[in-house]
Amino acid sequence: MFDWVADPQIWIGFFTLVALEIVLGIDNIIFISILAGKLPPEQRDRARVLGLAAALVSRLLLLLGLSWVVQLTEPLFEVLGHEISGRDLILLLGGLFLLGKSVTEISHTMDTAHGGDGKKAAAVSFTSVIVQIMVLDIVFSLDSVITAVGMVEQLGVMIAAVVVAVVVMLFASGPISRFVDRHPSVKMLALAFLVLIGVVLVAEGLDQHIPKGYIYFAMAFSVVVELLNIRVRTKKAVKSE
Repeated sequence: MFDWVADPQIWIGFFTLVALEIVLGIDNIIFISILAGKLPPEQRDRARVLGLAAALVSRLLLLLGLSWVVQLTEPLFEVLGHEISGRDLILLLGGLFLLGKSVTEISHTMDTAHGGDGKKAAAVSFTSVIVQIMVLDIVFSLDSVITAVGMVEQLGVMIAAVVVAVVVMLFASGPISRFVDRHPSVKMLALAFLVLIGVVLVAEGLDQHIPKGYIYFAMAFSVVVELLNIRVRTKKAVKSE
């Protein structure tokens, strides 16, 4: 019954899947951090925990419904010669939602930075934030589960890897959120990432595959450049004092 414990292939698959789940969850953390940042400080931690808990539940439900997930790849109808499956439809709608939400947030951020009325952007309820997080969790979870199914065969290994990855993201979400809140330029960069991810989701929904390695490399490079800019600005601020 416990023969899998001594199987190195299963452990390799487990740790590889955990790493990939964490990487795939970065966009989820960014989205949750930005939305939670619109709430009062005393509600932000609770929103992040509930958001990641919703992500965990949606991933586990999809894993337990593997037969349904497989059926999502079957074509439902055609649009301009493109076969659209259930998965494609979810990615398309999720990508369009993410694009709309990201562009709106960028507009509010720019308006507030230029002295506009930022009350409208801040006037959100805790429930609306959680609902928005849950909507995108479903889209991100679909991508995550499809990756898990393609990597390992044992359902228990998939579930364990997803749980470990979400727990790691839970501990990382707090520091990431506080860092984003402290640096407006990082928040703008994060919103730009969400626009990029939204475009990728729409492209995937139209069967235009974009290798995610390119996307994550561009994001990592941009983060490194911005961290260098923050360090330069910090040094200048210290010298001016």
